Amino acid sequence: MIKIFLPLFISTILFAQYTNCDFKNEHYSDICKKVVKQGVSYEYANKFLLSYFRTKKFDEVSYKYLQPRYIKKHRENEKKANNVLVKYVPQMVQHLKKYKEVYDYTEQKFGVNREIIAAILLKETKLGKIKPTHDAFIVFNTLVVRTKPNSSREKWLLKMGKTNMASIITYCYKNNIKIEECILPSSYAGAVGIPQFMPNSFIYAEGYKRAYADLTKMQDAIVSAGKFLHKKANFTQLMEWDKIPDMQAIESAWYQYEFDNEDASFVYEKSKSGKVYNCFTKNKPQLKYLRDYTKKIMRYNNSSNYAVGVMRLAHDAHKML
Repeated sequence: MIKIFLPLFISTILFAQYTNCDFKNEHYSDICKKVVKQGVSYEYANKFLLSYFRTKKFDEVSYKYLQPRYIKKHRENEKKANNVLVKYVPQMVQHLKKYKEVYDYTEQKFGVNREIIAAILLKETKLGKIKPTHDAFIVFNTLVVRTKPNSSREKWLLKMGKTNMASIITYCYKNNIKIEECILPSSYAGAVGIPQFMPNSFIYAEGYKRAYADLTKMQDAIVSAGKFLHKKANFTQLMEWDKIPDMQAIESAWYQYEFDNEDASFVYEKSKSGKVYNCFTKNKPQLKYLRDYTKKIMRYNNSSNYAVGVMRLAHDAHKML
């Protein structure tokens, strides 16, 4: 009797695995339930979250760099990055000419300046020259498994990791990608492709004159970055460059202001949580137009230095064009 019922018992367990979202790890259960609601099959979700190559491998490098001391260092290095990238503006101009047709299409469809998009792509991956070396799913899985929600930041990291894992599973399922082939090369922070989209932002990905978006393709990266700013930042009208002041001088003044003032922000006076910032553009009506558009860029990356750097690069490229 044991020999008869044992195979039946094992098959029942295996079958149960693929008809519910019960995992020893409660976070995996949450992820499973989320993706199933988004149309992913129980079988695909379970196999993904039980896969050795997906959830039993960890990225020690990314986990280290996502710790607070490294995040602070990264922000401090943003200024250096901006200064270094200025020398690439001529290449950026050549890039804008090469992909003129795609930028024409994107500007017309989304109302986002081509120079802004190109500057973002330059900052993110040097126009596709920087090749990601991490696996996005493993990056977020490492966060979810290792993070203990003892602080507000850790709670945020855990939630962010779970939602991005869910986005990757959903993306691969809906694009008929096999679990073992669902490898999305990313930065140490889990950002994917030329425009460095977090998986949660895949909803803004759009192909150039085709249904499927491949963020490793430049044409799709351009269109997707434009759609992101259009949808998420309400960037709907092309910026008028003659209303933008000398960005080289503004950038220099901002860096000095940030050095002199703690909790400095280029555009914000107060955070959503009520934290008060020393705002560089406060009581400067001549910078209102610049501030409004810089806020839009900060929807792509919420660093003031990042957004100011994008504006500087875009402004320089516009003058060269």
